[in-house]
Amino acid sequence: MHKTETRDGMFIEWDVPIGMDDGIVLRADVYRPVGEGKWPVIMSYGPYAKGRAFATSRPFAWKHLVNKHPHLLEQTSNKYQAWELVDPEYWVPDGYAILRIDSRGMGRSPGFVDNYSPRETKDVYDCIEWAGTQSWSDGKVGMCGISYFAINAWHVAGLQSPHLSAIVTWEGAADHYRDQVYHGGIFCEGRINWFSRAILPIQYGVGERGERSAMNGDWISGPETLSPETLTANRIDVLADDLEHPFDDAYHQERSANWKKIKVPFLSAGNWGGQANHLRGNVEGFANAASEQKWLEIHGDTHWGEFYSQYGTALQKRFLAHFLKGEANGWDREPPVQLNIRHPNEKFVLRKEAAWPIPRTKWTKFYLQPDLSISSDQPAASASIEYEPLGEGLNFTTRPLTEPLEITGPAAAKLFVSSSTTDTDVFVVIRVFAPDGGEVVFQAAQDPHSPIAHGWLRASHRALDPNKSLFYRPYHPHDKAEPLTPNQPVELEIEIWPTSIVVPIGYRLVFNIRGSDYRYPGPPVQTPGLPYPLSGVGAFYHERPESRPPEIYHHSARLHFEPGNQPYVLLPIIPDGD
Repeated sequence: MHKTETRDGMFIEWDVPIGMDDGIVLRADVYRPVGEGKWPVIMSYGPYAKGRAFATSRPFAWKHLVNKHPHLLEQTSNKYQAWELVDPEYWVPDGYAILRIDSRGMGRSPGFVDNYSPRETKDVYDCIEWAGTQSWSDGKVGMCGISYFAINAWHVAGLQSPHLSAIVTWEGAADHYRDQVYHGGIFCEGRINWFSRAILPIQYGVGERGERSAMNGDWISGPETLSPETLTANRIDVLADDLEHPFDDAYHQERSANWKKIKVPFLSAGNWGGQANHLRGNVEGFANAASEQKWLEIHGDTHWGEFYSQYGTALQKRFLAHFLKGEANGWDREPPVQLNIRHPNEKFVLRKEAAWPIPRTKWTKFYLQPDLSISSDQPAASASIEYEPLGEGLNFTTRPLTEPLEITGPAAAKLFVSSSTTDTDVFVVIRVFAPDGGEVVFQAAQDPHSPIAHGWLRASHRALDPNKSLFYRPYHPHDKAEPLTPNQPVELEIEIWPTSIVVPIGYRLVFNIRGSDYRYPGPPVQTPGLPYPLSGVGAFYHERPESRPPEIYHHSARLHFEPGNQPYVLLPIIPDGD
């Protein structure tokens, strides 16, 4: 299996064996400069088959990418361009060795598939130590990749490998429970949608039933071809496992980052459109990790677009050159926060800040009124409004703005809600409408029609952790359920994921309180290769009946207004923004 060749200006090793402590041998590809030498290593460990080219694995995404960033077609041959990873042809000439490892049970690496598990994190650690001690390595190892590759970088950083020198976590979740599987205690279908689409077709052992690599002609999920029964036995049952753990127990915690132990320098790059998946991890990582050298960047566009853009690769190269090659390029003098402030019509304006949240933030309460308006005044009378959880919910609307309003940062809501049953799920959506009545939506990470921000909370999970909660970001332990007494209101403090929008004059803000997922009012988009429609929330639906039994969650709820108990949304207003 292991073979070498020199081509396209690189010395390439295919299927390099890396032994793990339990006897499993993982397989890796190494791209490095031709000739003798020692180079810093950019390592990735993940499930997407190291020999699978971006252009053939995700043709729709590739076409979208090169249409927006045509320089990619001129930059390299793209033969070795893989999904969510750096292009060796673009990085090896800078004096890096690029190491790609198929994760346990995926691609050409045998074993049992258990994504984000402690076993995987130990594998990543051992691979870093292997990379740091090879004859062609100078001992410094960095990690740079999107999503899965960012998540396991967060995880392994907590093990404090001696050879791990820097990480770029580009759009990477970190809290398995809150970021990915249970939003506010509500089960999310994103992970099971991803598993069936992105994992099953390239599991180790698909072999000759799968694809040959456009890079080297090998079977991308070989060399063995195993029976469907063996494949099933060699992987987790992701739906059953996640549903068996409705609270934030050890199962989720051991698949999450340990902020107190992360001390490596990092660049955390988030996406304003990463609602319901990665954005929270990027922001929480920057805010809470123990690293003294850390930077936060947030951008827009698709999940993959800015990583490969000239803007994105320039950030990655400058950061990694400083920490892996010791270049005095001024990176250490960069402000810690770099935000692409969002405007309607997909306009973004780059601005650098000293901290997150932005220190000059004017935290402002927008009170919800019984007549569905919004004002700075607290309701003076008692009232309640009933809404159906499967409908459009309640839309609270401001008057048209008389001056621009910038909202950038985390947000929160305080609501008083009752249910006709013993529980209810609350979804909070921040929306913006133009003077003509049309909704302002954006190309999010995975959906072309995303609103401004989302928050979620299952009412029975309303307990707060006073040690981790902040006034602008409530934190729920999700360690038990406290059923509601039917028709009796309870107080809910709801985390709304960070956002950025400059709302122009004449536009209106709308706070949508509902009992189910947001739906874009236009027709859903069916994208080639995706088995589900895109209707405003990407793959991140919250509809699984095992977690939302209709007899509990399909019945009416009420929003309550009382003097002294006024529902509101807390927004981060930037007084001197764009």
